[in-house]
Amino acid sequence: MQATRLFDYINHQFDNGPLEKFIGANTEQGWKFYSTNQVIEMSRKLASGLLDLGISSGDKIGLVVYKNRPEWVITDLAIQYIGAIGVPMYPTISSREYEYIMNEAEVKICFVGIGDLYDKVSTAQAKVETLKEIICFDKQGGRPYWLDFMNDKNLEKVESISQTVKSDDLATIIYTSGTTGNPKGVMLTHHNIVSVVDSCCDLLPVKKGDKVLSFLPLCHIFERAVLYVYTELATEIYFTGTDNLGGETGDLANVKPHFFTTVPRLLEKVYEKIYNKGLALTGLKKKLFFWALSLTDDFEHGKKFSGLDAINRKIADKLIFSKWRAALGGNVKSIATGAAACPSKIARVFSAAGITITEGYGLTETSPVLTLNHYFGGSNKIGSVGVPLDMCDIVIDRSEGDYNEGEGEIIAAGPNIMLGYYKQPEQTAAVFKEFNGKKYFRTGDIGTFVDGPNGKKYLKITDRKKELLKTSGGKYVAPAPIEGLLKEDFLIEQAMVVGDQKKFVSALIVPSPDALKSWCEDHHVPWTSLQDILHNETVLSRYQHSIDKVNVNFSHIEQIKKFTLIATSWEATRNDGTEAELTPTMKLKRRVILDKFSKEIDNLYA
Repeated sequence: MQATRLFDYINHQFDNGPLEKFIGANTEQGWKFYSTNQVIEMSRKLASGLLDLGISSGDKIGLVVYKNRPEWVITDLAIQYIGAIGVPMYPTISSREYEYIMNEAEVKICFVGIGDLYDKVSTAQAKVETLKEIICFDKQGGRPYWLDFMNDKNLEKVESISQTVKSDDLATIIYTSGTTGNPKGVMLTHHNIVSVVDSCCDLLPVKKGDKVLSFLPLCHIFERAVLYVYTELATEIYFTGTDNLGGETGDLANVKPHFFTTVPRLLEKVYEKIYNKGLALTGLKKKLFFWALSLTDDFEHGKKFSGLDAINRKIADKLIFSKWRAALGGNVKSIATGAAACPSKIARVFSAAGITITEGYGLTETSPVLTLNHYFGGSNKIGSVGVPLDMCDIVIDRSEGDYNEGEGEIIAAGPNIMLGYYKQPEQTAAVFKEFNGKKYFRTGDIGTFVDGPNGKKYLKITDRKKELLKTSGGKYVAPAPIEGLLKEDFLIEQAMVVGDQKKFVSALIVPSPDALKSWCEDHHVPWTSLQDILHNETVLSRYQHSIDKVNVNFSHIEQIKKFTLIATSWEATRNDGTEAELTPTMKLKRRVILDKFSKEIDNLYA
């Protein structure tokens, strides 16, 4: 039977053969799993308890945890069963931001995980009149504990209410992390998300009983939509954190997953570790490593190799690439990446090594997927974000702006487009437009369609409309493509192009410390500290070489004329009281970086 509400997916799983191991997390006592039956039973009992607390259809309930966990899923289902609306929030935001979100959304109850979350939400509660209860997923002294709110008094009422939940009912309000200003509450219905989930189920290379890792935050629509796909496909879901993935005792090695989703930054870090291990090798082993790595340079999906080329790749696979796959558990067929642009080099290296990278594109406002590179059938083009989902109508709108040939703003229509921003009618109106007699959502991204495998058109993102720089000479520059190429250099961890209202374009570059230290040792450059080495003439010359290699790909106006090296890594969380430089989905907060490094930028233009 076709799903129409999000909780239909677990009902499908139950009807088609419940799992003994459905969702689990690694605890101090080892992996603890919940079966399909347990999840349904506990979520209905919690729904019954929510009714006792006076929660009604349409009421808002907050959810915030540091790490994905089964309790989040059970609570999410309980909220849905009684027609309430989930408001998931990031754990890294401040009490002030919790206060803003919960006041606007009129949150009545908030479930929290361990750490400082109870204290942060409690601080906000003093200024949130609607928030009546903060409930903990873990026993924390005498604080309200979630299991204590479960009962079976209202189970018939829960079932009755769940039958009245409609596909077009509001399911969740997700507040975007935002690179500027206050976050906006994106209103998504059951149907919005269901349309994406149903479109993606046949595109993932997993089947019933396969193991998947989940570590991207469930408060983000990307991982949450994937969670419902996993549920429909009846996979075993292992919740973990990014700090528990690597190493011989890490969850990749122990769980041996078949699939997982990630953001490009994590893939970049894995690649950096692999590359640095290669640098540490000596003699023949080192030559073999970099020979194998060089074979990935011309990889494309569907490309056939024959003769000596094919033999070389088999040798490289046996001696080098098989070890990479083993480090990821040995079973990974594919990794889906989204939320930010994936450097082509990264996608090419992993895919050539037998770990297919499928990059997709979308926004919170689009539930989220608009386009996706496919695992099956060879419909995968590196450097693109894939082909539109069948239900999506995507247009390149050139009517407003000065674009290159074939480029324009990406606008989209379809059943996955949000209702709007909660209590923000003006901001909602600003992101929709009439086009050829139809209502489209304006993504704010600039892109173009390019030819690819199977005769299909693939979407290529060229930049963010709002992030275009305009030089003092009136020329527009798109920073994202330049930054993407810069980060393909193993010595560059992060980069941001600057130059708005300036005579020329410059770059802030954050070096990769481990790779730079290894390079210095190989080139007999005495290492003292990262701060000191960034002023070394030999090191600066090496980074100038990186700039020169990138510049040949761009016009004179777009080329980087100056750069400065930054010793401080940009992070998504900060413990020093300052604002983080990255959003929780690892996008650059350009405003914050421009402010924090204003002195360095001023020196570039002095």
